[in-house]
Parts: sequence; structure tokens; C-alpha cells
Amino acid sequence: MAQASRLRRWGIAAVALLAFGLAYQQLGLGQWLTLDQLKNSRDALVAYYAADPLLTAGIFFGVYVLVTALSLPGAVILTLAGGAVFGLGVGLLIVSFASSLGALLAFWVSRSLLRDLVQARFGKLLAPINAGLAKDGVFYLLTLRLVPVFPFWLINLLMGLTQIGARSFYLVSQVGMLAGTAVYVNAGTQLAAIESTADVVSPGLLGSLALLGVFPLIAKWAVGALQRRKVYARWTRPRRFDRNLVVIGAGAGGLVSAYIGAAVKARVTLIEGHRMGGDCLNYGCVPSKALIRSAKAMKQIRKAASFGLRGAQGEVDFAAVMQRIHGVIRDIEPHDSVERYTGLGVEVLQGHARIVTPWEVEVTLPDGSRQSLTTRSIVIATGASPFVPPIPGLKEAGFLTSDTLWGLTALPRRLVVLGGGPIGSELAQSFARLGSEVTQVEMAPRILVREDPEVSELVAASLRADGVRVLTGHKAVRVDRVDGEKRLIVQHEGQDIAVPFDELLCAVGRSPRVTGYGLEELGIPLTARNTIETNAWLQTLYPNIYAVGDVAGPFQFTHTAAHQAWYAAVNALFGRFKRFKADYSVIPWATFTDPEVARVGLSETEARDQGIPFEVTRYGIDDLDRAIADGTAHGFVKVLTVPGKDRILGVTIVGEHAGDLLAEYVLAMKHGLGLNKILGTIHTYPTLAEANKYAAGEWKRAHAPQRLLAWVERFHAWERS
Repeated sequence: MAQASRLRRWGIAAVALLAFGLAYQQLGLGQWLTLDQLKNSRDALVAYYAADPLLTAGIFFGVYVLVTALSLPGAVILTLAGGAVFGLGVGLLIVSFASSLGALLAFWVSRSLLRDLVQARFGKLLAPINAGLAKDGVFYLLTLRLVPVFPFWLINLLMGLTQIGARSFYLVSQVGMLAGTAVYVNAGTQLAAIESTADVVSPGLLGSLALLGVFPLIAKWAVGALQRRKVYARWTRPRRFDRNLVVIGAGAGGLVSAYIGAAVKARVTLIEGHRMGGDCLNYGCVPSKALIRSAKAMKQIRKAASFGLRGAQGEVDFAAVMQRIHGVIRDIEPHDSVERYTGLGVEVLQGHARIVTPWEVEVTLPDGSRQSLTTRSIVIATGASPFVPPIPGLKEAGFLTSDTLWGLTALPRRLVVLGGGPIGSELAQSFARLGSEVTQVEMAPRILVREDPEVSELVAASLRADGVRVLTGHKAVRVDRVDGEKRLIVQHEGQDIAVPFDELLCAVGRSPRVTGYGLEELGIPLTARNTIETNAWLQTLYPNIYAVGDVAGPFQFTHTAAHQAWYAAVNALFGRFKRFKADYSVIPWATFTDPEVARVGLSETEARDQGIPFEVTRYGIDDLDRAIADGTAHGFVKVLTVPGKDRILGVTIVGEHAGDLLAEYVLAMKHGLGLNKILGTIHTYPTLAEANKYAAGEWKRAHAPQRLLAWVERFHAWERS
């Protein structure tokens, strides 16, 4: 229906434009919209106006609206004519409203015919522009309207492609074009002195109008200053500050923020209420990868016969596995320790931080005493904690999370993993390989729903091969205890199914830590996802308070937290001179199941949902020499490119060390390198990294110049004759 409506609009527009074009050509309308013709016909036009003022003004108004609406050349000549025929006052009145109405019609035509098409095709690229226009579109449009250097017809068409409202567009155009219109209408009253349209606007006048065009930006800055003053109105700003920067939270985002501050010789205080290193070191990335490695080793022992190793046996000592995990944490702890950061020049306080004013942080120390710190800027990096769904009976039965899991000393005989995301899938596979009877429960139709369906199925098949019972499309409804046995009741296609367990692991996501830090008292708003609301510079409601990492979103990755921390720290310390917008254009991530799943940019599903044209190039890792030799010949490299070009839109890799292989594509996308560059790069043989080169080769083969090759074949045949 929508497609038919769009085609009907295009048909009507095409017929109208064709009819007007023929009339324009046959009747020679263009010759009337020249400066010489205006000079020659001025007296006649004045006479018409004297004889019938209303009819002449009405016809002129209609012609002006039509020319502007169709973006035809001649608007400048008509504006001069307005002054020449009607004088400054009446001419300015007529031209001002005619030009604004014509601009609105041109805007409407562009919006009706092109906006949906453009937004569907380039929606992701235009998203930041749309967001900026939604917030500050009036200021930007007013700036463009006040400077006649920018073609008004082009502004009309381009604004029609954006999300700015028609009412706002008209009102701003009416006001913004007034200054430039007045200049040209006034010039028209002195028509005899004009030899060309260039005589109307001198360089000096253009400069003055350009300065006038800067006025909306100055006004925007002034409004921002007033808003900041209003935000800070109820707080008393200290005369001096003890510190340049206070960082709350010593996870990845907080550690990097503090490190950067100390590196540029600022006085920085880092506050951590629990353990240095945050979730990643103590409960997330580090312990989970250590667990995965032990589970993988057990899997390899079981497969030893396939490598010609007979009699290999192994027995899981779960207490020793957990002991090794804690040993790995201890080995990495010095990287994030109090001693290291103190040595870097950071003051580290261990206690609970609470922001009491925009410039003051109160710290409750372990002994119960309190210390008050004043600071120019604050970075909030408090991370996230596991989300526990409100399932009846769950609390009473007891459960584990990714935080409490590491206190286990005995391997659960029967483990239920609630959640089919990366954390749930990684842990379900690991415990199954170590010997637990694992059931993974996911409410969605498949696990790893952020990836393409083929990726989800490949990983699910691997989990099943390791003994995991994968239940997708099953909703957890309650936990019962029958004869001392704990059971999770799940619902599937209207039926209740009992899943007995000894331990249940909740792995259904993580919630930002936003309570208890004074945000409520300061009125710092949260988003719908319960993250702290920040702007492009990572500033909160208070421009001197920043948020990074899981507590800010939009990603919950250690590497994005560190990435954001650079922007927050630099903006906090040097934002008065230069600010930097956080860059999320190329964000990679990986799920460390076996096979690993790594992605950067668009997936095939996302590109299709967003209406972005793409080509798919796929290389099967089962064909790779090193993978065959290693016994890991499974998975693939899938690259999405712009149709007919080698520019990379997204990459998904499934296979051994996929997270490591992805780095080459991340670099390529970040710096605008295409598949031809990857193909032309020497890759060591035999390595898994060759998969990237072969994927590029598959693209090149599909885009080989067949007609040229046919001529080359004839040339070689001729040389042999």
C-alpha cells in the first residue's frame, strides 16, 4: 500500500514537472527571468500595477511561489522585480511571504517524494543528523537562512529530507530570509544602477550578512549559558577546588579516566567502593575467560584420540579450576591496583562516593568516617550489576549470578542457565564441558539474538554437541521445590515443563548502577534503559559531570568503557578549549563460545531491517589450511560491502580465535580501507589470519571484469597462434 502511494506521488510529480517544463520551454518563460528583460519591462510592469494593484500583486505572488516551489532559476530576478515594481515596503511584504510559502512547498515536495526513500536507504548514517536537527534544527536552519551565500532552493530540498517539522521550517524561513530579501528588494528600487546580480551584494555586505548568520549560533551559546546557569542556580560553586577531577568507580572506564587525568598532570582522585578493577577483572571478562580455558582443555583431552594421542585421560578437579581462576585474577590485579595508580600520581580512596553538589563528592571510608572533596569535574563510572528477573520462588530457592558464581567450590551436578545471550552461552558451554548437566533456558526463539540466525544455529549446535540442553522459546514462570528438589517451571507453547536443578545461574543481562550516588538528589535524568542520560560529549545534565561505561551505555563492553573514558577525561579537563564527541562508528565485540563469534558493523539481519543495500561475501574456514591442520576447520568469515564496491559495512566471523581475526577488519573500517587493500596485504602462511585475505579474494573473484578477461583470453590465444 505504501509502495503504491509512493509510486502514485512520483507519477503525479513527474507529469506536473513535464507539463511545466514543456510550458517553460515553449512559452520562453526563462527569458522573462533575466536582468535585461526586467529592466526593459519595468515601466510596463509599473503601469500594470498602477492600473490594477491587487491583480498585479496577486499574479506576481503566484509566479514567485511557483518558481520557488519548483526550485527554478529566477528567484533573485523576481526579488529585484518586487522592489522595482512595488517599492521597498510592499515589495518586501509580498516577496517575504511568497518566498516562504514557495520554500514550504519545495520542502513538502522533497519530503513527500524523497524523504522516505533517503531515510530508508541511509537511515543509520542520517541518525546523528536527525538527532541534531531534532535538538538544534531551528538554530542551524536560521543560520543558513541568514547567510545568502547558501542557495535557498538547496536548503529547501535538503531540509525536506530531514525530520525537522514543517511548521518550524516555515516560521524560521519567514524570519531568517527577511534580511537577505530586504537587501535584494531594496536593490530592486534602484534597478537602473544594477548591471548584474553581483552588484547587489558587495563583499562587505556579504561579510556583514555572514556575521549576522553567526548570530543564531551566538544565541544558541547564550541560551546554553543561561540553561547552565539555571541548572546550577541552586548550588553554591566553591571559590577554589581541591582537585581537577574526581572519578567514581575503578572499573575499565574509571581507571582509564584517572590514568589520562594523571598523565596530563591534573590532580585526580579515584574512588572505589569495592574492588579495584571493577566487574571485568573480578567477576566478568577475566574469570570467565579463565574458566573457558579450563573447559576447553578438558574438551581437547577428550578429543586427544583424533590427534593420534591414545590413552589421554583427564579428571575435573573443580576446586582446582576455581583456584586457578582466582590465581589468574591475582596475577592481573597489579595492573589495576591501588599501588600502580598511586605511583602514576592518582589519589585512590576506597569507600562509597556520593555526589552532594555538582562540585563536591562525599566519601564514606571503611572506618565510617567521611571525607569531602571539591572538584572542577566528575566522571561517573559505576558500572552495572546482574539483573535478576522477578520470578516467583527464585529468591527462596537461591540462585547464582555472574558476580556470585566464582564462590562455588563444587561442580553443580545439574545446572540451569537462565539466558541465551553471550554470558549465558559462554558459561553454559563451559560447565557442560566440565561435567555438569546443563540446561539453558531462553525466552526468545534463538540464542544470541543480536547475531544472524545462521550464527545462532551454529553456536547452538556446538552447545548441544557439548551436552547442553538448549531450550529456546521457553519462558521461566516460577521456581518450585518438590520433595526437596528444586525445579524451574518453564512454559512452552502453552505447556508447563519442569526442569530440575541443583544450581540456577541468572544470566539475563546487567543493570546500570545508578542508585546511591546522589544522582536522584541532583536531578540527573536517566534514559528508558535506566542508564545515565548523556550528550555526545558524555556530559550529564550538569556539564561538568560525565558518565562512561555500562552506567552510560549504549554498549556494555569493557573496551567501549575505556574508549568513552578518553573522551570524558579530555573533555572534562580541556573542554573549555576543545571538545570531542564520542565516536561509536566502529565498535567490535566478541562472544567467547566455541566457536567464537566476533562482529563489527552491520550484520546481514540489521542491514536488511534498515533497508541498507549490501552484498555478502562469504569464505568458509573449513577450506583454510591452518584450520584443517589444527582440527578447527569450522565457521566462516562473512563480509557485507556496498554493492559494486569494496567498502566494508560489517563483518561477522565465526570460528577459532574469531575475536583476534576481527581486528584487521576493525582497523580497515576505522580508516576507510576496503577489501582490495586487505587482499593486497601479505598474510603469513599458514595462519588463521589468511581467512581474511581469502574472504577478500572471494569478493575480488565475484567482481572480476569479465568482459576485459574475455578480451585478455583472446589476446593470449592470438599470442599462441
